[in-house]
Amino acid sequence: MRIALFSTCIVDAMYPATARATVEILERLGHTVIFPTGQACCGQMHVNSGYFKDALPVVRNHVAAFSHGDYDVAVAPSGSCVASVKHQHPMLAHRCGDAGLAADAEEVGAKTYELSQLLTDVLDVTNAAEQLGSYFPHKVTYHPSCHGMRLLRLGDRQRNLLESVDGLEFAPLPEADQCCGFGGTFSIKNSDVSTAMLEDKADSIEASGASLCAGGDASCLMHIGGGLSRRGSQARTVHLAEILASTRDNPLVIPEAQGGVVVLNGGTR
Repeated sequence: MRIALFSTCIVDAMYPATARATVEILERLGHTVIFPTGQACCGQMHVNSGYFKDALPVVRNHVAAFSHGDYDVAVAPSGSCVASVKHQHPMLAHRCGDAGLAADAEEVGAKTYELSQLLTDVLDVTNAAEQLGSYFPHKVTYHPSCHGMRLLRLGDRQRNLLESVDGLEFAPLPEADQCCGFGGTFSIKNSDVSTAMLEDKADSIEASGASLCAGGDASCLMHIGGGLSRRGSQARTVHLAEILASTRDNPLVIPEAQGGVVVLNGGTR
């Protein structure tokens, strides 16, 4: 199968290892991954903030980038961005009276999957240890992002994949379905509320006893990771794709945290 990677802007700019892990997983399964070069932002931030006119050219660009490529399905390691492609793009096109764009957006959206959705629903991956060789000997909890739960209805797909990883000790997250407080521009416009929600999420992660919190959205993990770091927590965040890509022969190395700071080759993060 030929699979188009929609890397998303935050993964491309800040977490390229997540995109590389996504490609590694799919190639390990024998699929060919292509990268439509015209892709950029999906426009989710614009739409969520009500800037429909500004979002329209961004949506047009995404639809154009993924309308003409030689691929079977597209995948993104981000539930929120896939939700935007599937739901916001056709909605915006209809709202702006562009029936042609709406039809193209619906076609692109129908072929676009979040990573765990693609693995389980299309590629029939149900056991990460057996089918991907995934190995990750750490205690991990899991935060299900809002868009994945409520718009994509991912259910337990991500959690089930995590629990099937060899060596992984899964720790249930208290009040897992509660928002982390990021919400894109929500965290900027309503910073006090966002910070309070983040504190509750960090409390839950620490209460789980896990050293790592996994998830399927880099944006949420960035928000949660920043909150954990600022409070000096030893817990950190990691994307689902990087855990699934980890193997015994090439394990994902988790740096030691010292006083809440991750030490990387003499530098800090």
